[in-house]
Amino acid sequence: MHQHHTTLQVTTRGRGLVEITRPVADWLRGTGLRDGLLTLFIRHTSASLLIQENADPDVQADLERFLARLVPDGDALFVHRSEGPDDMPAHVRSALGQVHLAIPVLQCRMALGTWQGVYVHEHRTHGQTRQVLLHAMGE
Repeated sequence: MHQHHTTLQVTTRGRGLVEITRPVADWLRGTGLRDGLLTLFIRHTSASLLIQENADPDVQADLERFLARLVPDGDALFVHRSEGPDDMPAHVRSALGQVHLAIPVLQCRMALGTWQGVYVHEHRTHGQTRQVLLHAMGE
């Protein structure tokens, strides 16, 4: 069994999805791993990871509209506002998402479906630099 790991720096432009499928796939290919498991972990509490459709941008826009309705910025419910009105809503959105993904690796590739892509989901309104740890193991 072999293991490989790296940290991917992802720059966001503010709230929304940033597709990272290509850089993750490129790194994975460089490991030489044929079959195994790829894990991704984001080291932040106001962003998350997501596998989502990558063909129709309306899916991403609809997702953002839904979250805006579910967890609005500046909601009087929230006391924590240390970094502005989007601070606690970003934490709630992250809690509703995932900070960890596990993706099977088959024949040197992520075993994603036809329309699936891997995304960093930024929940803050301003751009950030996010760290995603990648760990692959297998043969």
